[in-house]
Amino acid sequence: MEYQFIRDPISGLRIKISSEHALIGRWLNEEIGKEKVAMVQALISSVKTSYEPITLKGQEIDLILSKDEALFEAHALHQDSEDLVAYQDDDLMLEENGLVSGCGFEDFIDLIESWADFSGSR
Repeated sequence: MEYQFIRDPISGLRIKISSEHALIGRWLNEEIGKEKVAMVQALISSVKTSYEPITLKGQEIDLILSKDEALFEAHALHQDSEDLVAYQDDDLMLEENGLVSGCGFEDFIDLIESWADFSGSR
């Protein structure tokens, strides 16, 4: 997973990340920022001693963290089929591309530790 941290004078601290991991970047930029890094680090510690995955519900993106992987799911992925019925005549489909992303647990730990160092959240 390749990423780059940026100090943007307008939008503050940001991460640029590869397109297949764009949802992870969005989660880090919009849901976590530098304010919630300690909470995510505590979650990582909890997962290390847990047998079950732990879910962190976000405003738009959920994190499902297990000892093996970090899975990110946008809430739009779970739209009720009733919500989509209104669009069936338009032949529109819910595109899952960009609504789910994941990475290995160790890669996730490295990302969060690097983000904590960069953002000065330690």
